[in-house]
Amino acid sequence: MSQTNVNQSLLAVYTGQGKGKTTAALGVALRAAGHGLKVIMIQFSKADFAYGEYLFVDNYHPFEIVQLNKGKTAGQTEEELHLTFRQTFAYAEEVLLEGHYHVVILDEVFDAIDIKALTIQQLMALIDLKPPWVNLILTGRSAPIDVVKRADMVTEMIRVKHHFVEGIQKAIMGIDY
Repeated sequence: MSQTNVNQSLLAVYTGQGKGKTTAALGVALRAAGHGLKVIMIQFSKADFAYGEYLFVDNYHPFEIVQLNKGKTAGQTEEELHLTFRQTFAYAEEVLLEGHYHVVILDEVFDAIDIKALTIQQLMALIDLKPPWVNLILTGRSAPIDVVKRADMVTEMIRVKHHFVEGIQKAIMGIDY
């Protein structure tokens, strides 16, 4: 593992009720991959869509996207969802400890805290595992204040207007998924 820019890694957070948190993280993944950095996005929960990013990654392999229970979180019981989130979190811990990636994205990790599958203390301990050369990006609607304080960069997505709310009820291929 090349440890270039060892002192320049960040803890970044994309949070808020607005659209664009995962998309912003994917933009960083694409940018990092363009520079030859190893990137992994670990997703805690996503709906069962043929997301464009999955198709792109499957076709071109610029980085990895891992979802341990891909597309099945919507139909799970609370107990199953908690188990899935804990397994995903354990996988994220392994990835960070191994240190093979320059960028690690934990997409929708704050959902696991919101439903009490994980604690803020567990997430803070995971952040402490981050090797100095790894950029860690966390996304989700409600970033805990302790994480916000600890982060080097925080962007809050604010919904001003959204087509779902404005009356277009179905997701648009290429825009929403």
